[in-house]
Amino acid sequence: MAHLGSRRGRVLALPAGLALTASLGFLPSGAASAAELSDVPTAAVATNGPKLSYVVNVDHGRWTAASVKKAIAAAGGEVVVAYDQIGVIVVHSQNPQFAQTIRQARGVVSAGATRTAPLSAATDTSVGEDAQALTAAEARAAAAAATGEQDALEPLQWDLPAIKADQAHRKTLGSKRVTVGVIDTGVDDTHPDLAPNFDAAASANCVSGKADTTPGSWRPGAGESDHGTHVAGTIGAAKNGTGITGVAPGVKLAGIKVSTPEGFFYTEAVVCGFVWAAENGIDITNNSYYTDPWMFACKNDEDQKALLEAVTRATRYAEKKGTVNVAAAGNSKFDLAADSILDKSSPNDSTPVDRDIDPKICLDYPAMLPGVVTVSSTGAKDLKASYSNYGLGVIDVAAPGGDRTEYQTPDAPAVNGRILSTTVNGGFNYKAGTSMAAPHAAGVLALLKSTHPHASPAALKALLSAQADDRACTNPYDIDGNGTVDAVCEGDVNKNGFYGAGLVDALDAVRK
Repeated sequence: MAHLGSRRGRVLALPAGLALTASLGFLPSGAASAAELSDVPTAAVATNGPKLSYVVNVDHGRWTAASVKKAIAAAGGEVVVAYDQIGVIVVHSQNPQFAQTIRQARGVVSAGATRTAPLSAATDTSVGEDAQALTAAEARAAAAAATGEQDALEPLQWDLPAIKADQAHRKTLGSKRVTVGVIDTGVDDTHPDLAPNFDAAASANCVSGKADTTPGSWRPGAGESDHGTHVAGTIGAAKNGTGITGVAPGVKLAGIKVSTPEGFFYTEAVVCGFVWAAENGIDITNNSYYTDPWMFACKNDEDQKALLEAVTRATRYAEKKGTVNVAAAGNSKFDLAADSILDKSSPNDSTPVDRDIDPKICLDYPAMLPGVVTVSSTGAKDLKASYSNYGLGVIDVAAPGGDRTEYQTPDAPAVNGRILSTTVNGGFNYKAGTSMAAPHAAGVLALLKSTHPHASPAALKALLSAQADDRACTNPYDIDGNGTVDAVCEGDVNKNGFYGAGLVDALDAVRK
């Protein structure tokens, strides 16, 4: 879900009532060496501050992670996990000066706190996702309308024919050798539509920053959001005669939980998620969130710069290992290519302040990171969804994410302009958001990978864009019909700010 003025807004699905360069700097001359820092007496290090989490990014070139770890200890930090393969170390510390101190250590490129609220702080627990329930009457009507080739609720899924997924399924459902990792709030793999395709061995809980593979740890806990479960169903719900059908119902699904019980997606968890995907055979990741606590993290802030650096290293590592990363563009109606954006919700884990940010240096991540496929949302009438972020040169492709039914009404037998998918405890509900658009693109990429099993991430991304159905700019764009232009689309039919290269095409994805 997107920010709607509440803390619950980092996952990019809307409520039913209706997101760096590898080198950021080097050691300043005269900085203290790791050895010097390691000689600091324990008594000289303050430990009376709030316990925070940090990422420390290490320069691989001249200095070793081992020496930096000594400096971390000397500065009052405790290493939680070290991802030496990307030079990112996750640290806890109660030293209020930890970040400033460790930045002076030789071998440290950048370091910053991943949050503004203490690790032990109680936070808002109202993480239940607003959703519109599937009614019994709708379910009965759908089952009666379903043809022999459709699952029982598929007639309500206007989004599948919108991208020709129903036609693609006559050719193939996708390959069991392809795995899509849902980096999200957790996946309820006990759902009858998800269980047949779920890969427990490729799943984990990354909330602490360190992967936990305890069986079931990837599931949302009691009272936690069903967001990841909904996303998973859109990607790969099984075609088994009941329930819904995913875009790629023959591929494998993995759950990679990165959201705290309170609903925060912190940098250390996101880094863990991408590294886990890279090293556990994940072909595509779906990322329908932005990384908390900053809606936009800025390169000219020492803390935020480090967060961008850490996640950038992780996404690049995953792509190097063969993973395509897909992300939702966000639901704030922002033009991400504008000269400035007013961010009124950051930091969202303490007290937000108004920030007039430049999106060229302040990024919604992972969506705006290099190499990540950024997806905008369309509704049932193929128009940009009312809430979707946009921006020429930022949006790569568009996909169905749903919209308010009164804005974009689907053709019968579908009755709701939102996206129907799986929820916890074996149920189904409707949601709308770029959170729902991204998994459609991830599903099409899974079909592409099934068709072209040896294709590189770069080749798959190129095919996704080349095969997308062109969508010309929608101007004037007055989605609510009140006579006021709601957004301006820039670009041409081949590439524009609303739809990128166009609407993803599942049928083309399964053609040789």
